[in-house]
Amino acid sequence: MGFSLKLQYCLVSVMVLLPAVCYSQDYFVKSRATYYGSPDCLGTPSGACGFGEYGRSVNDANVAGVSRLYKNGTGCGACYQVRCTNPQICADNGVNIVVTDYGEGDNTDFILSPRAYARMARPDTGAHLFAYGVVDVEYQRIPCQYSGYKTQVKVHEHSKYPNYLAIVVLYQAGKSEILSVDIWQEDCKEWIGMRRAFGTVFDMANPPSGDISLRFQVRGSAGLTWVQAPNVIPKYWKAGVAYETDIQLY
Repeated sequence: MGFSLKLQYCLVSVMVLLPAVCYSQDYFVKSRATYYGSPDCLGTPSGACGFGEYGRSVNDANVAGVSRLYKNGTGCGACYQVRCTNPQICADNGVNIVVTDYGEGDNTDFILSPRAYARMARPDTGAHLFAYGVVDVEYQRIPCQYSGYKTQVKVHEHSKYPNYLAIVVLYQAGKSEILSVDIWQEDCKEWIGMRRAFGTVFDMANPPSGDISLRFQVRGSAGLTWVQAPNVIPKYWKAGVAYETDIQLY
């Protein structure tokens, strides 16, 4: 009887621990990847995430469009290690990419910039890799790292001072995902939710006057939290300008 109880306890322990192990997602997932055409081998400034020029050049242009990992825009800014699996032509570590766009390929999870695609190859095998067009890969989520940068809030180019404000978050570090953004309404003394316009762009008609404070609902290593950025956007804000916060996401 004692042995039976111990066995049952062990089985229950395994069942309890197993979901936690799976939830961490610290493992590689098998998939496929391809690349998109680009005259300069960089990203595209018109990506579905709304990053603009940042999406073309961030992370040394090692960027990608994704399909199911896009998550209706929540997946924008996430970082992944992607490596192809042909040992003859593929480098062991592959490439670390940032999600900047949405794209669907031939049963692929990743449509890489040409630069990122080339960096999956071993030295002198890039031409062979490009000849395949679509390759088997494995990937895992990794923390984004931006040395020397804190999180920035950019006033999107579509904004029209003072009647329409759209923002996009840049240099989103760690394994964080921004689920929603609120703006402080001083006259009402309450937080008002901004609309997710598309990708990672949040907007609001007739935003508050004066310096603008924001808070972000973030899902990251600490679970689900709210992170505040007081007075992050100045009273006389300008479209296209990025304002640095004191926030460092993890």
